[in-house]
Amino acid sequence: MIPAMQSVTVTREIDRDPDEVRAAMADVGAFMRAAKFDEVTVDGDTVTIANSVGLATIELVLDLFEEADTVLAYEQRDGIFEEMVTRYYLEKTADGVEVSATTDFALQARLIGPLLDATVIKHQRRVELNNQFDWLESGTE
Repeated sequence: MIPAMQSVTVTREIDRDPDEVRAAMADVGAFMRAAKFDEVTVDGDTVTIANSVGLATIELVLDLFEEADTVLAYEQRDGIFEEMVTRYYLEKTADGVEVSATTDFALQARLIGPLLDATVIKHQRRVELNNQFDWLESGTE
């Protein structure tokens, strides 16, 4: 049985110049650390992150890729998900920029259980994305 895909989207309007926001997101290491992961390592187009979620520690190896209309996109190469991809988008607004991120994922069936389920992952992912958007909003200080 293939697990159903789940999706988490967070959107926020930020009162900053779109080019500044785009440049901040291009600093992938700093942008990923802004999510408050426990560990972040960037090596070219590969990002490794580790984070404690409840009683579990999740480590993911992510591959950055380019895709039309995205500012940043990455997919899991190795980790707990059957599939996982995250895409970030920017859209200029009258007062700045709207930043949107969507993570689509399917957990491996053997990992779904009392410690880790889609609800926990969705909540954690919203926290991480909002941390990143807080960082962008604060001027990346």
